[in-house]
Formats: sequence, structure tokens, C-alpha cells
Amino acid sequence: MKSSAEYLAGPVFQLTYPTGEFAESVPVVTYDDALLALEEALADAEEYKYLLLRAIRRNAPETVASYATTITPEAAVVPMYAEAA
Repeated sequence: MKSSAEYLAGPVFQLTYPTGEFAESVPVVTYDDALLALEEALADAEEYKYLLLRAIRRNAPETVASYATTITPEAAVVPMYAEAA
């Protein structure tokens, strides 16, 4: 995974006061560069989400089968409502 700074392709400026003194070392980027970085980060997040869900689906049948064989109901299951005649 990339860090936040790796998504910024444009120049990063340091905020300064009118006297030329640095203002708390606050990095400043242009609005367009920030939007591009955000779009790239969201696209990567979708890809990671897809890969994670695919891995979960691949392993899901194995875990469901193992739990299904060990779980047994302790009481009889009865319907909540009588069938309409």
C-alpha cells in the first residue's frame, strides 16, 4: 500500500508567513493535485477491497463446512405463526 505522500505527483509547497518564516511546516498542494491524489487513492482502495473479498470468498466454503458439521440445535425449531387455513 502507498503512503499518503506517494499519491501526490505535483509539487508540495511549505506555507509561509508574509515575513518569509515557515508557518508550522504545513505542506500545501494545489486543489487539482489533491483531487487527483484522492481519486488514485480511492481506486487503489477499491482494488484492495476486491482482492480482500476474493480471498474471503475462496476461504469461506472451507470454514462454513467445518462449522456446519459441529453446530447442532439444542431445541426444536417451531414456526412463530400458525399457517393460515
